Amino acid sequence: MRLFRLLKILHIAFKFGLDEFVLNHSRLQFLRVTVRTLTFWRNLDKLRGERLRLALEALGPIFVKFGQMLSTRRDLLPQDIADELAKLQDQVPPFSSEIVISSLEKVYGKKISEIFLKFDEIPEASASVAQVHFAVLHDGTEAAVKILRPNLAPIIMHDVALMDTGAWLAEALWTDGKRLKLRQVVSEFARHLDDELDLMREAANCSQLRRNFLDSPLLFVPEVYWDYCRSSVMVMERVKGTPISHVDTLREQGIDIPQLARVGVEIFFTQVFRDGYFHADMHPGNIFVGATGQYIAVDFGIMGTLSDEDKNYLAQNFLAFFRRDYGRVAQAHVEAGWAPKDTRVDDFESAIRAVCEPIFDKPLKEISFGRVLLQLFQASRQFNVEIQPQLVLLQKTLLNIEGLGRDLDPDLDLWKTAKPFLENWMAEQLGFRGLASRIQKEAPNWAIILPEFPRLIHQALAENRNDMLERKMTDLVIEEKRQNRLLALIAILLAGLLAWQIFQ
Repeated sequence: MRLFRLLKILHIAFKFGLDEFVLNHSRLQFLRVTVRTLTFWRNLDKLRGERLRLALEALGPIFVKFGQMLSTRRDLLPQDIADELAKLQDQVPPFSSEIVISSLEKVYGKKISEIFLKFDEIPEASASVAQVHFAVLHDGTEAAVKILRPNLAPIIMHDVALMDTGAWLAEALWTDGKRLKLRQVVSEFARHLDDELDLMREAANCSQLRRNFLDSPLLFVPEVYWDYCRSSVMVMERVKGTPISHVDTLREQGIDIPQLARVGVEIFFTQVFRDGYFHADMHPGNIFVGATGQYIAVDFGIMGTLSDEDKNYLAQNFLAFFRRDYGRVAQAHVEAGWAPKDTRVDDFESAIRAVCEPIFDKPLKEISFGRVLLQLFQASRQFNVEIQPQLVLLQKTLLNIEGLGRDLDPDLDLWKTAKPFLENWMAEQLGFRGLASRIQKEAPNWAIILPEFPRLIHQALAENRNDMLERKMTDLVIEEKRQNRLLALIAILLAGLLAWQIFQ
C-alpha cells in the first residue's frame, strides 16, 4: 500500500512540476534544461506556490492539512509559498451515515436510539479528520456530535511516514531544505494530528475556554456534555448563529459590523494577555455570530498557550518597541536564549530598526500588526534566532484576526484597538500592580514554606557540610594514592640504583 501511495505522490509531484524544488540544488541545476525539454507536455505556467497548493489538494485531506500547518511557518517559508498555502481549504466529502451509526453504536455499546432521542444522519459539516451531526439528547437538549473518520490512523501513519521521507530528501537535495528544517515541521505536524485525533483533548480545550469566558458578553463557548464524550466522539451544546463571513446577512440582522470587528480584536487580546490561553484556529469557518452580536467559537483542536516567561518576553519587546528602543528588543532575544550568545547585538538591532522604523511615520490604520511581526521573524532568521512554536501560533492567529477584522471593517485600526489591553497587561506584568499580584499569588506557598524554613536551612547546611566532608575525604584518598605512587616510584628507583651499585 505504501509503495502505491508513494508512486501516486511522485506522479502528482511530477505532474505539477514540483521537481524544480529539487533541481534548484547547485549540483542538479544542469538537469533542469534536460528535464524541461523531455517533459515539454507539462503545463508549468502557474507560479510555484500555486502549483504546490494544487498538488497538495490533489493528494488528499491529510496533505491539505499539512499544507495549512506549513503555511503558518512563515518564519521558514518564502512569502509567495506561504501566501498560496494559506488558501488551502479543508473540505472533503462526508463518510456515509451507515458508518457513522455503526461507529457510534460500537463506541457506546448501545443502539443509536438508546444514545440519542433524535440523530440527524445528514452531517452539518465535514472535514479531513471528523464530521459533525446534530442530535437531541433524551432530556430534550439539542447537541452537536463530532465523530472521527473511521480507520484514519493507518492512513495518517502512512502519509506522515512518506512526508518524513520526502522532507529528508528535500533537506538533502534542495538548496533551502536544511534551513527550512522540513523534518522538524513534519514532526510538529504529526504532533498536531495526534492532538486532533483525541476528541477528549479537544473537549477539555473547549471546557477550559468556556470557563475563561463564562458569562462574558464577548464570546460564547458551547458546553461539553462529558457523559457522552469519548476519544473518538465529542458531544457538546448545539450553537446557532450566522457564519461571520456572511457579512450581508449580518447587516440585515442589524449587527454593527465595525463594532463586531473591534470585538474580535478584544476577544483575541483578552485570551492572550489575560489568560495566556487562546484559540489558535480562528479562521472564518470556526466563528459564528449570535443574534445579539456575540461571537460563537467552535472547533478547539488547536489551542495556544503562553507561559509567564513568554509573557515577560512579549512585555519587554512591546515596551521597547513603543519606545523605539531596538537595542533592547535585540538584547531581549539574546537574554531569552532564542538568539545565539555570540550574536552581534548592534547588527541585530539594525535589522530590527529597518523593519520597525518606517511604520512610525504611517497612520496607525495603515499598519499591519501581523505583517510587522512576520517581517521581524524573517529578519530574526538571518541571525539564527530560534522561533518558538507557541509564538508562531500566536503570529498565525494574529494574522487571522487582523485579516478577519479588516474583512469586516477595512478601516479597522488594530493597534488602537489593542493598545488599552497592552497597556493594562504591561502594568500588571511589570508595574507595582504586577508585583502586588505576584506577591498575592505566592502568599499561600509562603505560608507553607516559612514554618519549614529553619529545618530547610539546617538541611541545606548539613548537606553542604556532608558535601564538604565527602570532598575532603575524596581529596585525602586521592592524595594518599598519589603519595603511595610516589613512594613506590622512589622505592623502584632506589632498588634500581642499589642493584646497579652491586653489579658495578
